[in-house]
Amino acid sequence: MDRDQHELQFLRFLGVYRETSKIILKWRRIFAQITLALILPLCIVFLAHSAVSQLLFFEIAYNDLDRGNTMLKKEWVAFWLLQLGCFIFVLIFSLLSTSAVVYTVACIYVAKQITFKNIMSVVPRVWKRLMVTFLWSFAAFVAFVGMAGRLLVKWVVIVETRVGLGIGIAMLVILLILFTVGLVCMTMIWQLASVISVLEDVYGKKAIAKSGELIEGKMGLSVWCFLGVLVWFTLVQALFECFVVFGFYGIGIKIGVGLICLFLLLMVVLFYLVVQTVIYFVCKSYHHENIDESLSDHLEVSLGNCPV
Repeated sequence: MDRDQHELQFLRFLGVYRETSKIILKWRRIFAQITLALILPLCIVFLAHSAVSQLLFFEIAYNDLDRGNTMLKKEWVAFWLLQLGCFIFVLIFSLLSTSAVVYTVACIYVAKQITFKNIMSVVPRVWKRLMVTFLWSFAAFVAFVGMAGRLLVKWVVIVETRVGLGIGIAMLVILLILFTVGLVCMTMIWQLASVISVLEDVYGKKAIAKSGELIEGKMGLSVWCFLGVLVWFTLVQALFECFVVFGFYGIGIKIGVGLICLFLLLMVVLFYLVVQTVIYFVCKSYHHENIDESLSDHLEVSLGNCPV
């Protein structure tokens, strides 16, 4: 990175986006290789799954009254197996892509010479650490949603027996807002924990705990950066569904729009993976943690004896 480490703490929303754009443009060749090798399969399967699963769902639902229960059960089983298979594929390639991009940005930060071959040799070593962190994060999400669900059920019972409908609806809105805020904060902590799992010697619940401490003071920045990318992702998804999945257009238009959506999705995914890593450095700078030497040593250990 061209910036001094101590200057990173002063970056705001646009500053993080500018820094991310500079990194991608300056090192566009190696990011293009990572994109073609890891992010491209991820995006292809994601878009294909989005189209196929929705069409299958509506077809099965439409035929619900015309076919026997046995046939319907088989179709639903096949449908959910497809969902599971796509989820596993997307999860694996998202973790691989995260590993590659985070490691690359870190090497750029410490001015370490890297090649695409080096990066691909490191990815399998840190991928398992990321998987452990994801499983712990997933467990935390399940526990949080479960607790929120129980609280909601209890509140519905209280509304029916003790308080009026108006007060009950108002409190329900407040609970939903708190639930959304909690979910977003947990997402930010998980994403930073993923970066920590690649760049430091901790992973799993320890990485999540450290992420919670590190993101303190920069949670707002992380949320704004996340929402900015989420807007672009939503627009790409809406464009794909309007023209490709549910649009009554010719095959040429559908293929053209599909390719445009694929290209845009590639850019969005790559951009946000780099954003996550930049936010990690912003948080480290904000807490005045000197990371140059320790990070360089950790990257060297991860790289091992692979030839440069």
